[in-house]
This record gives sequence, structure tokens and C-alpha cells, in this order.
Amino acid sequence: MAVIEVRTEISGNVWKIEASPGDRLEEDDPIMILESMKMEIPLAAPEDGTIVEILVTEGAAISEDDIVARLEV
Repeated sequence: MAVIEVRTEISGNVWKIEASPGDRLEEDDPIMILESMKMEIPLAAPEDGTIVEILVTEGAAISEDDIVARLEV
């Protein structure tokens, strides 16, 4: 099994975390909802896998290319 680092594509804030460590996700299932410029943008699982770790908390500021979660595939 490999671990993939899930990175952000935008700068903004973590609005809501949808998944928890141990959750099994399919590709494109939401991990969290990001907020940028008053828009809510889902951050989806890039592949089928299990959430190993969430590295941010709700309300945290994020920058483009930050690692926010790890997914075991």
C-alpha cells in the first residue's frame, strides 16, 4: 500500500472537514470543503483509499500546494 499526500490547489481557509482517519473513500469523494474568495470548493480524494491522517483543522488558513491529508491507496 502506498500513501498519497493530498495537496491544495488554492489559498484560503478550511471551511469544513468531511472525512476522518479510517474513512474509506472512493475517487472524487470529498475530504474537506475549502473557502476562498467567499466560494466553497470541495477537495476530493484523488484515488480510492483510506484516510490515514488529516493535517489541518477547520478554520485553518491554507496556501496553494499545502499538504492537508494523507490517503492510503
